[in-house]
Amino acid sequence: MKFDPPLETVTLLRRYKRFMADVVRADGSEITVHCPNTGSMKNCVLGGPQQALISDSGNPKRKYRHTLEALQVAHGHWAGVNTARPNALVEEAVRAGQFPMLGSTSGVEREVKYGDSRFDLALGERADPHTFIEVKNVTLGPGPDDKDDGVIAFPDSVTERGQKHLQTLMDVVASGKRAVLFFCVQHSGATAARPADEIDARYGQLLREAIENGVEVLAWKSEVSAQCFRLKEPLPLDL
Repeated sequence: MKFDPPLETVTLLRRYKRFMADVVRADGSEITVHCPNTGSMKNCVLGGPQQALISDSGNPKRKYRHTLEALQVAHGHWAGVNTARPNALVEEAVRAGQFPMLGSTSGVEREVKYGDSRFDLALGERADPHTFIEVKNVTLGPGPDDKDDGVIAFPDSVTERGQKHLQTLMDVVASGKRAVLFFCVQHSGATAARPADEIDARYGQLLREAIENGVEVLAWKSEVSAQCFRLKEPLPLDL
């Protein structure tokens, strides 16, 4: 996912009302941008001015023309905070054949229903996929006062929706089809990924249960820069 022109470097002043953020541009002007992230953004928003990257939709009719894409977090690392990006990053990599472990990737579909749930990606025919993939944006790294251990966690707040997805992924496996949970780790300091048991113990419990029941979990580190976001390398799971 290349950005032409590159993303704009600004200073984040504050995030508020969940979906809004105020930033200062290089010329000193202050604008409000859209923050597409429903999570707590724990250890991403540090509570004071910090460097950020924003994109420009080029659409003057949009209420907030610009979008918050990434933040410089503790220990000088960068985290991608636009939760709309991981699905596109994973789809792009799947289509490019970056995950041979998934087998044939002909027929990559987005937003595919299964029961009363909807998965981010599916492989095969849309009416009858053979593989369902749920993608999660993983950004919870160490804070400024924590050791920089490189272990990035999910979720950053209690997620009943995420719990339901794990249960549905297990249902997929029970039906004889393939289910994959994909941790898109948008954090430049990542060396491993883990469930954030201290935040959502139920999610961690269900994740381990899902793995025992045949749900596959992939974790990949994403490159985060003003020029490009892309899935770079696999990461181990710390369970």
